[in-house]
Amino acid sequence: MKEFTGRVWLLPDDVDTDIIIPTEYLALPTVDDMKQYAFSPLREDLAKQIKPGDIIVAGKNFGCGSSREQAPEIIKHLGVACVIAKSYARIFFRNSFNNGLLLLENEHLYDEIKEGDTITVKDGEVVANGKSYPVPAIPQNLMEILEAGGLVKAMQKRNGIA
Repeated sequence: MKEFTGRVWLLPDDVDTDIIIPTEYLALPTVDDMKQYAFSPLREDLAKQIKPGDIIVAGKNFGCGSSREQAPEIIKHLGVACVIAKSYARIFFRNSFNNGLLLLENEHLYDEIKEGDTITVKDGEVVANGKSYPVPAIPQNLMEILEAGGLVKAMQKRNGIA
């Protein structure tokens, strides 16, 4: 994983996929049309404030609720570099990697930073305010999916299609 630095957006525990993208916007024709409504039940203008390279830091159970794939896809289309949470809903976790969105876990980071802080993500750790927070290593198969830009692109690459 390449090292990167980004601005933090803090989100609470139990952010479900209906908060990430409310049901009424799923009928819009493209993810780019939908992304402006991301997180609107939680914070109306958040999607407009997120800039490419920003990092979401969240509490427990991020991505709970339905298993809609649009949720991680929209976060990726907002330009979010990664999400770091205390824990994730398992289906959201896998859908995120399948869509090329990096997820990391750390139990303490959320409680020790504030929104707007700048943090750096490197192999095995997140550095915030001069302190290092360990994150579990990402298995090689998931890294290959991320590096390809998602599962479909990874399979195309593996099979010599792209």
